[in-house]
Amino acid sequence: MISIVFPAYNEEKNVSELHRRLIAVLTKLGEPFEIIGVDNASTDGTFGELRKLSPIRIISLAYNIGQTAGLDAGIHEAKGDIVVVMDADLQNDPVDIPMLVAKIREGYDVVSGWRVERKDSLGRRILSRLANWLTAKMTGLTLHDSACALKAYRREVIQSVHLYGEMHVFLPAYLYMKGAKVSEVPVRHHARTAGVSKHYFMKAVKDIFDLITIKFLAGLSGRPLIFFGGVGFVSGTVGIVAAVFSLYLKLAGLRNFGQTPLPLIASFFVLSGIIFFMMGFLAELMLRVYFETNRKTPYTIKERVEIG
Repeated sequence: MISIVFPAYNEEKNVSELHRRLIAVLTKLGEPFEIIGVDNASTDGTFGELRKLSPIRIISLAYNIGQTAGLDAGIHEAKGDIVVVMDADLQNDPVDIPMLVAKIREGYDVVSGWRVERKDSLGRRILSRLANWLTAKMTGLTLHDSACALKAYRREVIQSVHLYGEMHVFLPAYLYMKGAKVSEVPVRHHARTAGVSKHYFMKAVKDIFDLITIKFLAGLSGRPLIFFGGVGFVSGTVGIVAAVFSLYLKLAGLRNFGQTPLPLIASFFVLSGIIFFMMGFLAELMLRVYFETNRKTPYTIKERVEIG
C-alpha cells in the first residue's frame, strides 16, 4: 500500500484540488493507497474542506506548532509500506508520485524530489542553496534540493523516527547518517496560486539550527536548539564584531587593547555564545529523552476522521 501524507495549515482553497489530482494519479497507479490529510489547527475552513473529500483520513491537531508536527502525526498514522509526503499548496505535483514510488521499488529507502525549475523568489532559492551546501558539509549527503517537500520513504526506516522542530527538511540526511540508501529525482514545481506561504527568513534560520541538531542526533539523541542556539549565535556575533573592531583600532594605532573595553566585551560575548550553544545541546538531549521514554509527542491530536 502507498500512503500519501500532507499537512495543511490555512489551505482551504487548495486541498480539494490536491485531493482530486491525487485520486487521478493513484487510481492509474493501480496499487492500494490511502490519503492522509493533517489539519494543523487551521484558522480558516481547511478542516471543513477536508471533510468534504472521499476517500481520506483526516487528523486534526489541537494547536499549530509547525509543519513537522503535522508530518510526524501523519507518518505515524500511515499503514502503507511506502510513505509519500508533500505540501498541500499545489506547488508539488502528484504526477511525480509514481516516479518516486518506482525509485523506492528499486531498493532505495528514501527518495527526495529535486525542483529543477523552482517557482520561488530569489531569496528563497539562495537560502535553499545555502541549506544544501551546509547539509552536504555536515552530513555527507549531497542533494540538489534538500528542502523539497515531495519525498518518499520506505515505512520501516521512518516509522521509528520522531520529528521535532523543522527536522523534516533534513530527514533524508538524518536517515542517511543512520545507514539509509538515499536517492534524488527531478520533479515538477508550480507557483503558488492560492493561500499564503508559510516560509520566512527566521524559519530558514531555524532550519539551520535544526541541521546542527540533526548532526548531533546522528551520534547521540535530543531536540530544541532554537532558543539557546539563537541567543548563542547573536552573542557570538557581537563578540566577533567587538574583537574585529578592537583589532582594527590596534592596527590603526588609535587605541591599544588596554585602552578600550572591546577585548573584554569580545571575550564575554564569545564565551557566552559557546555556553548558550552547549545549553541548547543539553536541552535537546533532555527533551528527546523525555519524549522517547514517556512515548509522548509535542503535539496533541484532537480528532481523527475517516471518510470513504
